[in-house]
Amino acid sequence: MKIVIASDHAGFELKEQIKRHFAREFEFEDLGTHSAESVDYPDFAHPLAEKVAHDPSLFGVLICGTGNGMVMTANKHADVRAGLCWAPEIAALARQHNNANILVMPARFIPEETAFNIFDTFFHTEFEGGRHERRIAKIN
Repeated sequence: MKIVIASDHAGFELKEQIKRHFAREFEFEDLGTHSAESVDYPDFAHPLAEKVAHDPSLFGVLICGTGNGMVMTANKHADVRAGLCWAPEIAALARQHNNANILVMPARFIPEETAFNIFDTFFHTEFEGGRHERRIAKIN
């Protein structure tokens, strides 16, 4: 599975750790940032959201300090359902009930191992469909 991934400076190190940890299982397209130098999160969230919005087979990951800026920016795009996840249970529900196609994580508030568990849960959980279909249809 190919995953588009991006972060701002606050999420840079966690983004790199995720890419290393899951390199054998996933192919990553890294849209930046490529250092811990201060940047503006919308410059990374918008391009990632555009890619995901235009290709239903793609999933994305956005990481910033709190996750709030990234999730707000990504969800401005039609056909994007970005979920801010700080625990594996939230990630599972974002996929099962909301058919989230972008995982957003708050790098400053979760330990590395938790981030790995969130990522793993998100990408190994399927959308349940059923009663959730009509709700998802009302988002756009």
